[in-house]
Amino acid sequence: MKKYIKFTYIFTLIVLPCLLFGQRRQAIELAALYKKGKLKSVNREIKIVSSDSGAYLKIVESKKECLVWLPVKDFKNGTIKIEMRGKNVLQRSFIGIAFHAIDDINYDAVYCRPFNFSAKDSVRRIHAVQYISHPDFTWEKLRKERNAFFEKEIINPPDPNEWFIMKLVVDTTNVKVYINNAAQPSLIVEKLNNRTSGKIGLFTADSSGGDFKIIEINYKK
Repeated sequence: MKKYIKFTYIFTLIVLPCLLFGQRRQAIELAALYKKGKLKSVNREIKIVSSDSGAYLKIVESKKECLVWLPVKDFKNGTIKIEMRGKNVLQRSFIGIAFHAIDDINYDAVYCRPFNFSAKDSVRRIHAVQYISHPDFTWEKLRKERNAFFEKEIINPPDPNEWFIMKLVVDTTNVKVYINNAAQPSLIVEKLNNRTSGKIGLFTADSSGGDFKIIEINYKK
């Protein structure tokens, strides 16, 4: 009887408010979500790979940009944190997060180019992390018109062949990007559209694959 009363108390104080007002934090194992058939891939094959540290989602390399949509449709402001891995191969590793998406064409994204993380060429290093806003503001357009403003170097960059964490802090008008829980953001930009909510997905660019493990979403009240 005491256990029942304790369970009812916990349910009333913790679980019930989450059900009534919506969950404010989600930590999602992408491999588990894939197995439940909850991911929608665009332009890519995706599969699960087992490892000693746990299963992860692999996006297979191919042409065109890839989006893997999560069952999240109404993200507004808050943080999105992803654990991911690319590779140190020139022009073959572009990995990140799409957000405030309407569909496969209209979305914002932030992604990394691991092959530029520790490049000897200083120009390549400033192209390590990038913000885009499709369809109007592609990386080509932003680099041509406002070079090095929407892409920056990562100070103390991760190993380009290893797992690392990217965190986006998304507000109505701006986005901050942190790598591996750094105290200072690697990139701060003002959003280039009026979209204030939408879907969240994984992003890889043309000719790129990528590995993704856990995504954590915190919704700002």
